[in-house]
Order: sequence, then structure tokens, then C-alpha cells
Amino acid sequence: MIGNNRMRITLILLALSGSSMVASAQEITRYNEGNYFYTSITIPAGAETMYLSGSGARPEADGSWGDMKQQTVNTFSRFKETLESQGWSMGDIIQVRAFAVAGDDGRLDFAGFNEGYAQFFGSTDNPHKPVRSFVEIKDLVVDGWLIEIEIRAARMP
Repeated sequence: MIGNNRMRITLILLALSGSSMVASAQEITRYNEGNYFYTSITIPAGAETMYLSGSGARPEADGSWGDMKQQTVNTFSRFKETLESQGWSMGDIIQVRAFAVAGDDGRLDFAGFNEGYAQFFGSTDNPHKPVRSFVEIKDLVVDGWLIEIEIRAARMP
């Protein structure tokens, strides 16, 4: 009888520990939060993913492109529209890659990028932050672009 009780207890404990491992394994986990991004994010098996190609700002009504902050806000606003039209949200973004060029003054406006970016991540509307890369390059294919951004998103079904 004692042996059967030990076996029952062992099976119950195994069942309970297994179910808690499954529950925790089904969440997207973010690690090492910085000011603007996490250093790593773990996506469990079975997550849905979406990849959005590199995109940049559209010109203003007067034909101007705006500064780095304006272009960053414009680009993320367009991503937001695309995501929401397909039932996703900005909170689902897990990775951002940004490619930037210097402005006409020869200087890269990294602060302007961060100001625009902060309107979409780590805010009250979206407390999540993706992992992120920011790379300065010589040129972009669209004249007038200061920034081209691509994103990856993931969510649990």
C-alpha cells in the first residue's frame, strides 16, 4: 500500500510539474530590458510569426521628407496600420532592424530615431520592446530616406 501511495504521489507531482512547464513554455519571454529594447527574446515552438519588409517614410504633402524623427514615426505608423489590418499589434513586434544614413548636414540623428521609436515601444500604449539593431550605412535606395526599417513579429495562437 505504501508503494502504491508513493507511486501515486510521484505521478501527481510529475503531472503537475509537466503542466506548469508547458504553460510557461508557451509564452514569449523577454530578457534584459534596456532603455529602448531587450537584449534577447525567446519565441516558443508553435508561435505565429510575421515578417515585414524594409520600409521607409512617404514624402509629406509638400514633397519634403522630414527629419529622422518624422521619418521614424511615419514608418512605424505605416507598420502599425499594416499589422492592425491583419489582426496584429505593435506589441507583437519582437525585432526591429534599422538602416540609417546621415542627413544633409553629414550627421546621423540617432537621438531623433530614438525619440520617434519611443512613441511606439516601452510606452503606456505598448509596454513591450523588441530586440533591435541600428546600422549606419552610406546610402539608401530611395532618395530622401534617412531610415529604412524592417520588423519581425510573433504571437502565440
